[in-house]
Amino acid sequence: MNKQTERVGGYHWILFAICFFGTAFGGTVSTLVSVYLPVAVKDLLGNKSAEDLNTISAYINSIFVFGGALGGFTWGIIGDKAGRKKAVILSIACYALFTIFTGYAPSWPGVVLCRFIAGFGMGGVLVTTTTIMIEEWPPSTRAIFMGFLSISIPIGIVSAGAINYFVSYWRQGFLIGVIPLAISIVSVWLLKESQTWEKSREKIEKKEELAVTIFSPQYRYHLLIGSLIFGAMLIGLWAIFSWVPTWVQSITNAADAQKERSISMMIFGMGGLTGGFLSGWLLNAIGSRKSMLLCYSACALCSLLLFRTNSVFTPVIYPELSGLALFFGASQGVLSVYIPQLFPTAIRATATGFCFNTGRVFTATAVLFVGVLETWLGGYGNALFIFSLVFLIGLTVTFFSRGAAEISPDNA
Repeated sequence: MNKQTERVGGYHWILFAICFFGTAFGGTVSTLVSVYLPVAVKDLLGNKSAEDLNTISAYINSIFVFGGALGGFTWGIIGDKAGRKKAVILSIACYALFTIFTGYAPSWPGVVLCRFIAGFGMGGVLVTTTTIMIEEWPPSTRAIFMGFLSISIPIGIVSAGAINYFVSYWRQGFLIGVIPLAISIVSVWLLKESQTWEKSREKIEKKEELAVTIFSPQYRYHLLIGSLIFGAMLIGLWAIFSWVPTWVQSITNAADAQKERSISMMIFGMGGLTGGFLSGWLLNAIGSRKSMLLCYSACALCSLLLFRTNSVFTPVIYPELSGLALFFGASQGVLSVYIPQLFPTAIRATATGFCFNTGRVFTATAVLFVGVLETWLGGYGNALFIFSLVFLIGLTVTFFSRGAAEISPDNA
Protein backbone atom coordinates (compact mmCIF):
# COMPACT_ATOMS: atom_id res chain seq x y z
CA MET A 1 0.00 0.00 0.00
CA ASN A 2 1.28 3.45 -0.88
CA LYS A 3 2.13 5.42 2.28
CA GLN A 4 0.47 8.77 1.90
CA THR A 5 0.57 11.74 4.23
CA GLU A 6 -2.40 12.09 6.53
CA ARG A 7 -2.37 15.85 6.14
CA VAL A 8 -4.59 17.60 3.61
CA GLY A 9 -2.40 20.13 1.79
CA GLY A 10 -2.95 22.95 -0.64
CA TYR A 11 -2.79 20.76 -3.74
CA HIS A 12 -5.42 18.42 -2.29
CA TRP A 13 -7.87 21.32 -2.23
CA ILE A 14 -7.06 22.16 -5.85
CA LEU A 15 -7.56 18.51 -6.79
CA PHE A 16 -10.87 18.38 -4.94
CA ALA A 17 -12.10 21.61 -6.54
CA ILE A 18 -11.35 20.36 -10.06
CA CYS A 19 -12.98 16.98 -9.44
CA PHE A 20 -15.95 18.48 -7.58
CA PHE A 21 -16.85 21.22 -10.03
CA GLY A 22 -16.01 19.10 -13.07
CA THR A 23 -18.49 16.50 -11.81
CA ALA A 24 -21.05 19.05 -10.56
CA PHE A 25 -21.42 20.68 -13.96
CA GLY A 26 -21.62 17.19 -15.41
CA GLY A 27 -24.63 16.65 -13.15
CA THR A 28 -26.08 19.90 -14.46
CA VAL A 29 -25.81 18.94 -18.11
CA SER A 30 -27.02 15.41 -17.35
CA THR A 31 -30.28 16.77 -15.99
CA LEU A 32 -30.69 19.84 -18.16
CA VAL A 33 -32.39 17.96 -20.98
CA SER A 34 -34.83 16.36 -18.52
CA VAL A 35 -36.08 19.69 -17.16
CA TYR A 36 -36.26 21.31 -20.61
CA LEU A 37 -37.49 18.18 -22.40
CA PRO A 38 -41.23 18.92 -22.64
CA VAL A 39 -40.67 22.34 -24.21
CA ALA A 40 -37.51 21.50 -26.18
CA VAL A 41 -39.11 18.58 -28.02
CA LYS A 42 -42.13 20.68 -28.98
CA ASP A 43 -39.80 23.39 -30.24
CA LEU A 44 -37.83 20.89 -32.32
CA LEU A 45 -40.78 18.89 -33.69
CA GLY A 46 -43.61 21.39 -33.91
CA ASN A 47 -47.18 20.08 -34.00
CA LYS A 48 -46.75 16.34 -33.61
CA SER A 49 -48.84 13.76 -31.82
CA ALA A 50 -48.27 13.02 -28.14
CA GLU A 51 -46.99 9.57 -29.12
CA ASP A 52 -44.36 11.06 -31.44
CA LEU A 53 -43.29 13.56 -28.79
CA ASN A 54 -42.94 10.80 -26.19
CA THR A 55 -40.89 8.62 -28.53
CA ILE A 56 -38.41 11.38 -29.46
CA SER A 57 -38.19 12.42 -25.81
CA ALA A 58 -37.29 8.84 -24.92
CA TYR A 59 -34.53 8.79 -27.54
CA ILE A 60 -33.05 12.06 -26.30
CA ASN A 61 -33.20 11.00 -22.65
CA SER A 62 -31.77 7.51 -23.13
CA ILE A 63 -29.01 8.30 -25.65
CA PHE A 64 -27.11 10.30 -23.03
CA VAL A 65 -27.01 7.23 -20.80
CA PHE A 66 -25.83 4.99 -23.66
CA GLY A 67 -23.06 7.50 -24.31
CA GLY A 68 -22.23 7.48 -20.61
CA ALA A 69 -21.89 3.70 -20.60
CA LEU A 70 -19.48 3.72 -23.53
CA GLY A 71 -17.59 6.65 -22.02
CA GLY A 72 -17.25 4.96 -18.63
CA PHE A 73 -15.63 1.91 -20.19
CA THR A 74 -13.43 3.90 -22.57
CA TRP A 75 -12.18 6.58 -20.21
CA GLY A 76 -11.37 3.97 -17.58
CA ILE A 77 -9.03 2.28 -20.06
CA ILE A 78 -7.56 5.66 -21.04
CA GLY A 79 -6.98 6.49 -17.38
CA ASP A 80 -5.08 3.25 -16.79
CA LYS A 81 -3.01 3.53 -19.96
CA ALA A 82 -2.41 7.28 -20.45
CA GLY A 83 -2.73 8.58 -16.91
CA ARG A 84 -5.33 9.99 -14.56
CA LYS A 85 -4.62 13.64 -15.36
CA LYS A 86 -5.23 13.38 -19.10
CA ALA A 87 -8.36 11.33 -18.57
CA VAL A 88 -9.86 13.84 -16.13
CA ILE A 89 -9.13 16.89 -18.30
CA LEU A 90 -10.25 15.43 -21.62
CA SER A 91 -13.43 13.83 -20.27
CA ILE A 92 -14.56 17.16 -18.77
CA ALA A 93 -13.76 18.98 -22.02
CA CYS A 94 -15.71 16.39 -24.02
CA TYR A 95 -19.02 16.80 -22.20
CA ALA A 96 -18.57 20.58 -21.96
CA LEU A 97 -18.08 21.13 -25.70
CA PHE A 98 -21.00 18.97 -26.75
CA THR A 99 -23.28 20.56 -24.17
CA ILE A 100 -22.62 23.89 -25.88
CA PHE A 101 -23.19 22.28 -29.29
CA THR A 102 -26.54 20.89 -28.07
CA GLY A 103 -27.87 24.42 -27.75
CA TYR A 104 -27.05 25.07 -31.41
CA ALA A 105 -28.38 21.79 -32.81
CA PRO A 106 -30.87 22.59 -35.61
CA SER A 107 -32.95 19.42 -35.31
CA TRP A 108 -33.71 16.58 -32.93
CA PRO A 109 -31.21 14.14 -34.55
CA GLY A 110 -28.53 16.78 -33.91
CA VAL A 111 -29.58 16.98 -30.27
CA VAL A 112 -29.42 13.18 -30.02
CA LEU A 113 -25.88 13.13 -31.46
CA CYS A 114 -24.64 15.91 -29.16
CA ARG A 115 -26.21 14.28 -26.14
CA PHE A 116 -24.57 10.97 -26.96
CA ILE A 117 -21.08 12.51 -27.11
CA ALA A 118 -21.75 14.67 -24.05
CA GLY A 119 -22.80 11.50 -22.23
CA PHE A 120 -19.60 9.83 -23.43
CA GLY A 121 -17.59 12.55 -21.68
CA MET A 122 -19.75 12.59 -18.56
CA GLY A 123 -19.52 8.83 -18.13
CA GLY A 124 -15.76 9.23 -18.13
CA VAL A 125 -15.77 12.05 -15.57
CA LEU A 126 -17.54 9.89 -13.00
CA VAL A 127 -14.78 7.27 -13.32
CA THR A 128 -11.72 9.49 -13.73
CA THR A 129 -12.42 11.92 -10.89
CA THR A 130 -13.30 9.11 -8.49
CA THR A 131 -10.13 7.21 -9.34
CA ILE A 132 -7.71 10.11 -8.95
CA MET A 133 -9.35 11.17 -5.67
CA ILE A 134 -9.14 7.65 -4.23
CA GLU A 135 -5.43 7.50 -5.09
CA GLU A 136 -4.37 10.99 -4.07
CA TRP A 137 -6.49 11.84 -1.03
CA PRO A 138 -5.10 11.07 2.48
CA PRO A 139 -6.61 7.82 3.84
CA SER A 140 -7.73 9.24 7.18
CA THR A 141 -10.39 11.50 5.59
CA ARG A 142 -10.86 9.70 2.28
CA ALA A 143 -14.36 8.33 2.93
CA ILE A 144 -15.60 11.70 4.15
CA PHE A 145 -14.31 13.62 1.14
CA MET A 146 -15.46 10.99 -1.33
CA GLY A 147 -18.88 11.55 0.20
CA PHE A 148 -18.43 15.27 -0.37
CA LEU A 149 -17.45 14.54 -3.98
CA SER A 150 -20.61 12.49 -4.46
CA ILE A 151 -22.81 15.50 -3.64
CA SER A 152 -21.49 17.26 -6.73
CA ILE A 153 -24.05 15.45 -8.90
CA PRO A 154 -27.02 16.53 -6.73
CA ILE A 155 -25.68 20.07 -6.74
CA GLY A 156 -25.64 19.84 -10.51
CA ILE A 157 -29.25 18.64 -10.45
CA VAL A 158 -30.24 21.60 -8.28
CA SER A 159 -28.42 23.89 -10.69
CA ALA A 160 -30.30 22.41 -13.64
CA GLY A 161 -33.60 23.15 -11.93
CA ALA A 162 -32.44 26.67 -11.13
CA ILE A 163 -31.31 27.29 -14.72
CA ASN A 164 -34.68 26.11 -16.01
CA TYR A 165 -36.43 28.36 -13.48
CA PHE A 166 -34.60 31.51 -14.54
CA VAL A 167 -33.80 30.73 -18.21
CA SER A 168 -36.95 29.77 -20.06
CA TYR A 169 -35.40 29.26 -23.51
CA TRP A 170 -33.76 25.86 -23.58
CA ARG A 171 -31.03 26.72 -26.13
CA GLN A 172 -29.67 29.46 -23.89
CA GLY A 173 -29.61 27.07 -20.94
CA PHE A 174 -27.09 24.78 -22.65
CA LEU A 175 -24.50 27.56 -22.84
CA ILE A 176 -23.66 26.54 -19.25
CA GLY A 177 -21.13 24.20 -20.91
CA VAL A 178 -18.74 27.15 -21.17
CA ILE A 179 -17.92 26.86 -17.46
CA PRO A 180 -16.74 23.21 -17.37
CA LEU A 181 -14.82 23.86 -20.58
CA ALA A 182 -12.92 26.61 -18.75
CA ILE A 183 -12.30 24.21 -15.83
CA SER A 184 -10.74 21.66 -18.18
CA ILE A 185 -8.44 24.28 -19.71
CA VAL A 186 -7.26 25.61 -16.34
CA SER A 187 -6.68 22.03 -15.13
CA VAL A 188 -3.93 21.56 -17.70
CA TRP A 189 -1.71 23.72 -15.46
CA LEU A 190 -3.19 22.99 -12.03
CA LEU A 191 -3.75 19.23 -11.99
CA LYS A 192 -0.88 16.81 -11.29
CA GLU A 193 -0.54 13.21 -12.32
CA SER A 194 -1.39 10.58 -9.70
CA GLN A 195 1.82 9.48 -7.97
CA THR A 196 0.24 6.10 -7.26
CA TRP A 197 -0.41 5.56 -10.97
CA GLU A 198 3.11 6.66 -11.95
CA LYS A 199 4.71 4.22 -9.49
CA SER A 200 2.48 1.40 -10.71
CA ARG A 201 3.43 2.07 -14.35
CA GLU A 202 7.13 2.09 -13.43
CA LYS A 203 6.82 -1.30 -11.73
CA ILE A 204 5.02 -2.79 -14.71
CA GLU A 205 7.57 -1.39 -17.17
CA LYS A 206 10.44 -2.78 -15.06
CA LYS A 207 8.66 -6.15 -14.84
CA GLU A 208 8.56 -5.80 -11.05
CA GLU A 209 4.79 -6.23 -11.05
CA LEU A 210 2.78 -8.77 -13.02
CA ALA A 211 0.26 -7.37 -15.46
CA VAL A 212 -3.32 -8.25 -14.51
CA THR A 213 -6.68 -7.62 -16.15
CA ILE A 214 -10.10 -6.97 -14.73
CA PHE A 215 -11.02 -10.55 -15.63
CA SER A 216 -8.12 -12.13 -13.73
CA PRO A 217 -9.48 -14.90 -11.45
CA GLN A 218 -8.88 -13.02 -8.21
CA TYR A 219 -11.03 -10.06 -9.33
CA ARG A 220 -13.92 -11.69 -11.20
CA TYR A 221 -16.20 -12.02 -8.18
CA HIS A 222 -15.65 -8.44 -7.06
CA LEU A 223 -16.23 -7.30 -10.63
CA LEU A 224 -19.57 -9.14 -10.78
CA ILE A 225 -20.82 -7.98 -7.38
CA GLY A 226 -19.65 -4.40 -7.92
CA SER A 227 -21.42 -4.26 -11.29
CA LEU A 228 -24.69 -5.66 -9.96
CA ILE A 229 -24.82 -3.49 -6.84
CA PHE A 230 -23.94 -0.27 -8.61
CA GLY A 231 -25.97 -1.11 -11.71
CA ALA A 232 -29.21 -1.75 -9.84
CA MET A 233 -29.03 1.61 -8.06
CA LEU A 234 -28.08 3.36 -11.30
CA ILE A 235 -31.03 1.94 -13.23
CA GLY A 236 -33.49 3.14 -10.61
CA LEU A 237 -31.81 6.53 -10.25
CA TRP A 238 -31.73 7.39 -13.95
CA ALA A 239 -35.14 5.95 -14.81
CA ILE A 240 -36.70 8.06 -12.07
CA PHE A 241 -34.93 11.40 -12.29
CA SER A 242 -34.93 11.41 -16.10
CA TRP A 243 -38.73 11.22 -16.13
CA VAL A 244 -39.77 12.88 -12.86
CA PRO A 245 -40.28 16.31 -14.53
CA THR A 246 -42.49 14.76 -17.20
CA TRP A 247 -44.38 12.73 -14.56
CA VAL A 248 -44.92 15.88 -12.50
CA GLN A 249 -46.27 17.68 -15.55
CA SER A 250 -48.59 14.76 -16.36
CA ILE A 251 -50.32 14.98 -12.95
CA THR A 252 -50.41 18.79 -12.73
CA ASN A 253 -53.24 20.97 -13.97
CA ALA A 254 -50.93 23.85 -14.96
CA ALA A 255 -50.30 24.38 -18.68
CA ASP A 256 -46.56 23.67 -18.67
CA ALA A 257 -45.96 23.09 -14.91
CA GLN A 258 -42.64 24.93 -15.13
CA LYS A 259 -42.69 25.88 -11.44
CA GLU A 260 -43.58 22.37 -10.24
CA ARG A 261 -40.99 20.73 -12.53
CA SER A 262 -38.25 23.12 -11.41
CA ILE A 263 -38.97 22.83 -7.69
CA SER A 264 -39.22 19.03 -7.91
CA MET A 265 -35.80 18.73 -9.50
CA MET A 266 -34.24 21.19 -7.07
CA ILE A 267 -35.68 19.23 -4.13
CA PHE A 268 -34.49 16.00 -5.72
CA GLY A 269 -31.02 17.50 -5.96
CA MET A 270 -31.05 18.84 -2.40
CA GLY A 271 -32.04 15.46 -0.99
CA GLY A 272 -29.26 13.77 -2.92
CA LEU A 273 -26.83 16.43 -1.77
CA THR A 274 -27.67 15.79 1.87
CA GLY A 275 -27.39 12.03 1.46
CA GLY A 276 -24.03 12.25 -0.25
CA PHE A 277 -22.74 14.67 2.39
CA LEU A 278 -23.63 12.24 5.16
CA SER A 279 -22.51 9.09 3.33
CA GLY A 280 -18.93 9.12 4.61
CA TRP A 281 -20.07 9.14 8.22
CA LEU A 282 -22.71 6.50 7.46
CA LEU A 283 -20.08 4.22 5.90
CA ASN A 284 -17.67 4.69 8.81
CA ALA A 285 -20.46 4.04 11.34
CA ILE A 286 -22.12 0.86 9.99
CA GLY A 287 -19.98 -0.34 7.08
CA SER A 288 -20.63 -0.53 3.35
CA ARG A 289 -22.89 -3.61 3.34
CA LYS A 290 -25.34 -2.32 5.95
CA SER A 291 -25.25 1.11 4.32
CA MET A 292 -26.28 -0.34 0.96
CA LEU A 293 -29.00 -2.52 2.51
CA LEU A 294 -30.43 0.60 4.15
CA CYS A 295 -30.26 2.62 0.92
CA TYR A 296 -31.93 -0.04 -1.21
CA SER A 297 -34.70 -0.66 1.33
CA ALA A 298 -35.44 3.04 1.70
CA CYS A 299 -35.43 3.68 -2.06
CA ALA A 300 -37.88 0.84 -2.65
CA LEU A 301 -40.23 2.13 0.06
CA CYS A 302 -40.05 5.77 -1.09
CA SER A 303 -40.74 4.75 -4.71
CA LEU A 304 -43.82 2.83 -3.59
CA LEU A 305 -45.16 5.88 -1.75
CA LEU A 306 -44.26 8.37 -4.47
CA PHE A 307 -45.59 6.61 -7.55
CA ARG A 308 -48.46 4.54 -6.15
CA THR A 309 -50.15 7.10 -3.87
CA ASN A 310 -50.05 10.25 -6.02
CA SER A 311 -52.41 10.51 -8.99
CA VAL A 312 -52.61 14.32 -8.83
CA PHE A 313 -49.95 16.81 -7.83
CA THR A 314 -49.97 17.83 -4.16
CA PRO A 315 -47.25 19.29 -1.90
CA VAL A 316 -46.78 15.88 -0.22
CA ILE A 317 -44.80 14.85 -3.30
CA TYR A 318 -41.97 17.15 -2.25
CA PRO A 319 -41.02 15.39 1.04
CA GLU A 320 -41.47 11.96 -0.57
CA LEU A 321 -39.14 12.97 -3.37
CA SER A 322 -36.67 14.31 -0.81
CA GLY A 323 -36.58 10.98 1.03
CA LEU A 324 -35.94 9.06 -2.16
CA ALA A 325 -33.18 11.44 -3.19
CA LEU A 326 -31.57 11.31 0.29
CA PHE A 327 -30.85 7.60 -0.04
CA PHE A 328 -29.89 7.93 -3.71
CA GLY A 329 -27.20 10.36 -2.63
CA ALA A 330 -26.01 8.23 0.29
CA SER A 331 -25.65 5.18 -1.95
CA GLN A 332 -23.48 7.02 -4.45
CA GLY A 333 -21.11 8.20 -1.74
CA VAL A 334 -20.75 4.71 -0.28
CA LEU A 335 -20.20 3.05 -3.65
CA SER A 336 -17.68 5.64 -4.83
CA VAL A 337 -15.45 4.65 -1.90
CA TYR A 338 -16.05 0.92 -1.96
CA ILE A 339 -15.75 -0.07 -5.62
CA PRO A 340 -12.41 1.52 -6.66
CA GLN A 341 -10.64 0.06 -3.64
CA LEU A 342 -11.52 -3.49 -4.65
CA PHE A 343 -8.90 -3.37 -7.40
CA PRO A 344 -5.14 -2.68 -7.70
CA THR A 345 -3.84 0.53 -9.25
CA ALA A 346 -2.95 -1.01 -12.62
CA ILE A 347 -6.59 -1.86 -13.41
CA ARG A 348 -8.46 0.43 -10.98
CA ALA A 349 -9.89 2.91 -13.48
CA THR A 350 -10.83 0.19 -15.98
CA ALA A 351 -12.48 -1.97 -13.32
CA THR A 352 -14.26 1.00 -11.76
CA GLY A 353 -15.48 2.03 -15.20
CA PHE A 354 -16.73 -1.51 -15.80
CA CYS A 355 -18.64 -1.65 -12.50
CA PHE A 356 -20.01 1.87 -12.87
CA ASN A 357 -21.16 1.36 -16.46
CA THR A 358 -22.19 -2.25 -17.00
CA GLY A 359 -25.58 -1.35 -15.58
CA ARG A 360 -25.64 1.89 -17.56
CA VAL A 361 -26.47 -0.01 -20.77
CA PHE A 362 -29.53 -1.47 -19.06
CA THR A 363 -30.17 1.94 -17.49
CA ALA A 364 -30.37 3.59 -20.89
CA THR A 365 -32.79 0.91 -22.00
CA ALA A 366 -34.92 1.53 -18.90
CA VAL A 367 -34.93 5.29 -19.52
CA LEU A 368 -35.99 4.64 -23.12
CA PHE A 369 -38.75 2.21 -22.21
CA VAL A 370 -40.27 4.42 -19.52
CA GLY A 371 -41.19 6.82 -22.30
CA VAL A 372 -42.00 4.27 -24.97
CA LEU A 373 -44.16 2.09 -22.68
CA GLU A 374 -45.76 4.93 -20.72
CA THR A 375 -49.13 4.60 -22.45
CA TRP A 376 -49.14 0.81 -22.37
CA LEU A 377 -48.25 0.76 -18.65
CA GLY A 378 -51.00 3.23 -17.78
CA GLY A 379 -49.08 6.44 -17.19
CA TYR A 380 -45.70 7.64 -16.03
CA GLY A 381 -46.45 6.84 -12.39
CA ASN A 382 -47.02 3.15 -13.13
CA ALA A 383 -44.04 3.00 -15.47
CA LEU A 384 -41.67 4.55 -12.93
CA PHE A 385 -42.92 2.30 -10.14
CA ILE A 386 -42.37 -0.82 -12.25
CA PHE A 387 -38.81 0.20 -13.09
CA SER A 388 -38.13 1.10 -9.44
CA LEU A 389 -38.55 -2.59 -8.55
CA VAL A 390 -34.90 -2.90 -9.57
CA PHE A 391 -34.10 -1.69 -6.04
CA LEU A 392 -35.30 -5.06 -4.76
CA ILE A 393 -32.78 -6.75 -7.05
CA GLY A 394 -29.97 -4.64 -5.63
CA LEU A 395 -31.17 -5.36 -2.10
CA THR A 396 -31.16 -9.12 -2.77
CA VAL A 397 -27.71 -9.14 -4.38
CA THR A 398 -26.24 -7.12 -1.52
CA PHE A 399 -27.81 -9.38 1.09
CA PHE A 400 -26.55 -12.61 -0.49
CA SER A 401 -23.16 -11.36 -1.72
CA ARG A 402 -21.05 -13.61 0.54
CA GLY A 403 -19.75 -10.58 2.39
CA ALA A 404 -18.02 -9.04 -0.64
CA ALA A 405 -19.81 -5.76 -0.03
CA GLU A 406 -18.11 -5.51 3.36
CA ILE A 407 -14.57 -5.79 1.97
CA SER A 408 -12.82 -2.46 1.59
CA PRO A 409 -9.12 -3.08 1.03
CA ASP A 410 -7.03 0.08 0.96
CA ASN A 411 -5.26 -0.44 -2.34
CA ALA A 412 -4.61 3.23 -2.89
